[in-house]
Amino acid sequence: MLLDRFSPNGGQVLLVEDNPGDIRLVQEAFKEGGFPCKLHVTRDGEQAMAFLHQEPPYADSPRPTLILLDLNLPRKDGREVLSEIKHEEGLRKIPVMVMSTSTRAEDIDTAYDLHANCYIPKPVDVEGLVELGRLIERFWLNAAVLAV
Repeated sequence: MLLDRFSPNGGQVLLVEDNPGDIRLVQEAFKEGGFPCKLHVTRDGEQAMAFLHQEPPYADSPRPTLILLDLNLPRKDGREVLSEIKHEEGLRKIPVMVMSTSTRAEDIDTAYDLHANCYIPKPVDVEGLVELGRLIERFWLNAAVLAV
């Protein structure tokens, strides 16, 4: 399995999401799918950047293997977070999947202009999220060779 070989900290997925219902759905999908990775959650853009920079209260946070990022976040918008991640030397190689309820061409174009690795409409139920989780596991955590 490539995940074991190329990821020294195992599969570490950072979910940046402010909606408690969506957080629960993703947590349930990861649990139900039995994915071999650890899911970390931050609820706004400032918390996400603190996690990535290992600032309190995230001083012991691992480097994520993958980031699942919502665009519409409080305190620091997901677009700002994406821009900061992709402009920072130590973070830019972490794949960022934008997951949004928006399918507006403007939002999709902006995400790719900011160097998102992909843009996926948010599934609306656990089954859709489990299937998305399987796709994430197969591609991002098993098939793709990620920078360490």
